[in-house]
Amino acid sequence: MGFESGSITFRMFYVPKGLPENCVERFAELTPPSLDSLGDGSISGWVTSRHLLDSNIVEETAYVAGYLRLTLMKAERKIPPALLRAECKMEELAEMAANGYTFLKRSVKSEIKQSIIERLLPEMPPTLTEIPFVYDARNELLFAAAGSDKQIDALTIMFNRATGVTIVPVTPLTAAFSRKGIDVRDIPSTSFSPECDDAVANDNIGQDFLTWLWFFSEARGGIMNIDGIDFAVMIDGPLTFMHEGDGAHETIVRKGSPLVSAEAKTALNSGKKLRRAKVTLARGEELWTVTMDADDFMMRGLKVPKGEAIDPIGRFEERILMLKLFQETLFAFFDQFLSERANVGKWESTIKDIRAWVTERKTRG
Repeated sequence: MGFESGSITFRMFYVPKGLPENCVERFAELTPPSLDSLGDGSISGWVTSRHLLDSNIVEETAYVAGYLRLTLMKAERKIPPALLRAECKMEELAEMAANGYTFLKRSVKSEIKQSIIERLLPEMPPTLTEIPFVYDARNELLFAAAGSDKQIDALTIMFNRATGVTIVPVTPLTAAFSRKGIDVRDIPSTSFSPECDDAVANDNIGQDFLTWLWFFSEARGGIMNIDGIDFAVMIDGPLTFMHEGDGAHETIVRKGSPLVSAEAKTALNSGKKLRRAKVTLARGEELWTVTMDADDFMMRGLKVPKGEAIDPIGRFEERILMLKLFQETLFAFFDQFLSERANVGKWESTIKDIRAWVTERKTRG
């Protein structure tokens, strides 16, 4: 699912100095060739949001509700793994029966597999994949459904080819510098557990933030007033804890009540911090829920409040406004965290409270 319906899995990117005025024409120059030209490799290019074969990129099709909305499409032929295994096994059994072999050498199996690939691949229908994006020109921010390093690389390269602009992933490091001018690499590591020294603590500002957010939600009531409106934050499982060092590096708490589990308290006491968790933001009865990866601000399965529009463009606009509100609210919490984390005096008080919270947490089960 994507920006038009369902949940949204996305990364955010800064677009330094925005896009050139003729960006639509430049994207239109990099549309994919016809599928008829597809051989045993792959083809890719930009298409509109209407469907993956629509390469008619003009102002009217490139913009939806005022937002630039395009998709990087890739087409390639693939043999289903189960079919390939079955075809290979049939050929191997036939080869063994014909020659009286009890087994086949690895080189022979490899030759059989290659010949089957060469025979079957041209018969396979094209497989289409997509990386859609929405560009918020006012804030020079790009939202893209790129969930892996390979997708991010492909998007970055093709975006640069089209516009001449190199997009910058929004991470805890880049966001801290962009929003507050803070270089988090200058901030010393700190332990959230009274049982671990700062020297052995994870030096990861994203994990610090997500764990601080959990502390904020429980120990401080979880409510922040943003521009006169109260927003609440809640953390839920599954919880993924991380600590770099000797012993078990990662702990995942899924079953039961993860927040109040003995495993969660043990993880915190041992110096581990949250690497991934479900985050819920609330404004009155409106809820945004997402699974957030603290290391790189990857957002998985964001669900936004349901809008009232009936027509497709109206629904899209409402969803993007809700997506932007989620981003702005989450980063308002991030700003508050940074104002404490980068201030030595404030952080001494905060870390004292966090360690007390870790020590005094109640558990069940």
